[in-house]
Amino acid sequence: MTDRLLIVDFGSQVTQLIARRVREAGVYCEIHPFQSVDPARLKEFAPRGIILSGGPASVTEGAAPAAHPAIFTAGVPVLGICYGEQTMAQQLGGTVESGHHREFGRAEVEVKASSALFDGVWAPGDRKQVWMSHGDRVTKLPAGFEVIAASPNAPFAAIADEKRRYYGLQFHPEVMHTPDGAKLLRNFALGIVGARGDWTMAAFRERALADIRRQVGRGKVICGLSGGVDSSVVAVLLHEAIGDQLQCVFVDHGLLRKDEAEQVVRLFRDHYNIPLIHADASEQFLKALAGVTDPEQKRKTIGALFIDVFDAEAKKIGGAEFLAQGTLYPDVIESVSFTGGPSVTIKSHHNVGGLPARMKMKLVEPLRELFKDEVRALGRELGLPPDLVNRHPFPGPGLAIRIPGDITREKLDLLREVDAVYLDEIRKSGLYDEIWQAFAVLLPVRTVGVMGDGRTYDQACALRAVTSTDGMTADYFPFDHAFLGRVANRIINEVRGINRVTYDITSKPPGTIEWE
Repeated sequence: MTDRLLIVDFGSQVTQLIARRVREAGVYCEIHPFQSVDPARLKEFAPRGIILSGGPASVTEGAAPAAHPAIFTAGVPVLGICYGEQTMAQQLGGTVESGHHREFGRAEVEVKASSALFDGVWAPGDRKQVWMSHGDRVTKLPAGFEVIAASPNAPFAAIADEKRRYYGLQFHPEVMHTPDGAKLLRNFALGIVGARGDWTMAAFRERALADIRRQVGRGKVICGLSGGVDSSVVAVLLHEAIGDQLQCVFVDHGLLRKDEAEQVVRLFRDHYNIPLIHADASEQFLKALAGVTDPEQKRKTIGALFIDVFDAEAKKIGGAEFLAQGTLYPDVIESVSFTGGPSVTIKSHHNVGGLPARMKMKLVEPLRELFKDEVRALGRELGLPPDLVNRHPFPGPGLAIRIPGDITREKLDLLREVDAVYLDEIRKSGLYDEIWQAFAVLLPVRTVGVMGDGRTYDQACALRAVTSTDGMTADYFPFDHAFLGRVANRIINEVRGINRVTYDITSKPPGTIEWE
């Protein structure tokens, strides 16, 4: 059995980054809300080590969340990060106080002592950049602990009880603003915990195939295929596991990029020989979207009709017991809020969420343990083409949310041509893999232009390209002006109906990546 780490979540915005760093070290880990971690969960999960995340609460408040005492009697190494350090220190007999100088952003720590946590990374006397985000701080250490690093405003920036293998960091090693943070987490996972670091995509693939065969048996599985990375990896993995027991359904809503529907059919039906139904429902979707301009209403209209079409195709097939979905680990984490309360909905997400209950089918979700970058790694392990595995994210509602205002076939065709030219130039410039997501938006305005000796009154478009690690935050991609001039020239000359091109330089936040 693969060695596992448990991450106890106290509500930090960057808890997922802890898991990503640990998995990058080849160690499997899971995030569980703090209130769900009790003796029974610890016995069932059997972690080799435990990490306590940061969080927004203050341990000085009466109802502050705390780690279950069983964590400290489990006999495994524990690392507390920010709030995790504070609750560990207080629960083990130390003192935490508020009202001291707060630290938010970059800070410098001085290494005070050697530690297993710092092996091969930091030495006594070193001064290192870290990322702080705290108002409270530890002011008295529990028995057995010593200071191993300090900053001017956090005298206990890093603490250790080497005998019991308990460690605390006031700063966040999981974020990129702590340059050596990933190495410290690796030291904890591999050196202190002693995990083997043998969690690979090859190992995951073998286990996933066995799990699928065990769950499905001789049953039939339906998989909704969009042509994106997640559903494509699910389809190929399932086909390897159960062969012709799989039936894929590609609901073509007519809102895809240029030639995308044909590419999906050609790849899966012709190349992989995966049973595939191509349900061309573009006319139905266009009719349902006629006159709809509100972005949320667009998403809901598309989502509801998608379920109707998929359900109708499934009934034609008949006899399927299972529905396969490309649910990823961030979806699983976000569905289990650490407080149990609702989070703010920025915009609804299009998936096949309403299908399992309506169709009375059991779910098969082979990717629910994986982050997006791990899904891409699995795709490479399965031999999927690089241009598919590395494809930029594409929203379920497709081009409908890249056309502010009402949707028409003419607008869709126009946007497809603009988007194709833009992505072609990005690929020719060798920039595609440096960009998280790039796309064009058809603006709901007409502008005056001059082409040849004539006046034009045509559409304007916006180009968008962002860099990101997880889609939660993003910066605009800094194209040079020569590139922007070249792509604008091609679009205006090659796409009849466009006479003005703009570039969106908004970051997320305050904007979102998509326009709607």
